[in-house]
Amino acid sequence: MARSLRMDSMKRRQTTERWDVTMNAEVLAEKEGRAMRLAIVDDHNLAREGLIDMLADEPDIEVVGEAATGREALALCSLLRPDLVLMDVRMPEMDGLAATRAIKQRHPRISVLMVTMHENPGYLLEALKAGASGYVLKDAAQHEIVAAVRQVRDGESPLDPALSARLLRRLALESKGTTITHWDSRVETLTPREIEVLGLIKLGRTNRQIAEELVISLGTAKNHVEHIISKLGVSDRTQAVVRSLEMGILDLS
Repeated sequence: MARSLRMDSMKRRQTTERWDVTMNAEVLAEKEGRAMRLAIVDDHNLAREGLIDMLADEPDIEVVGEAATGREALALCSLLRPDLVLMDVRMPEMDGLAATRAIKQRHPRISVLMVTMHENPGYLLEALKAGASGYVLKDAAQHEIVAAVRQVRDGESPLDPALSARLLRRLALESKGTTITHWDSRVETLTPREIEVLGLIKLGRTNRQIAEELVISLGTAKNHVEHIISKLGVSDRTQAVVRSLEMGILDLS
């Protein structure tokens, strides 16, 4: 039996309908707009509906699809190409980590935020290694969920800066000795300034803090971050650091 996906209407939230994964891509293209396009993945209907309700009135955020399993999430991403996926941790058939890893392998430009019950550093480290941008807690307030989504959209990290720095340092320690030994020809060379900015991102600095430390404008700092993300072929600043550690562009210093 073909997997089916659940998608919301573009213009307003309606009762969720199930669509076959073989739906013509031209029909889906009509749903694209300027708002950030989200997919919600959770095996509990109430959890999905709660997140949809939280985001329904945000004019710059559009929930375009939902799925109940990791496998459905992978099919949904191949079909809809959302900008961001809110991904539950524990699901049947394929859990959140496995689904995130598969999505990032096939669609590296899609960002993923894990939705978790507990702030477990060990699990969050595994989530970063799988390709996630960060996480949100299941019991987070509406403004926290919306803020995390917008942080990803704006190129910021939704992780607490101190936690982000600790996790990335642990990742750097784990990567030591297993660095990729060849340069990926698809990755453009970073400028010295971009490497400097990347080092500050590794330390958990926000765009505003980067601008202040380098005595540049906030707009210039944002442009540097966007160029880094684009050149490394990743979806967000967190994964830019992960990729740079793997490639040996950054070290533990």
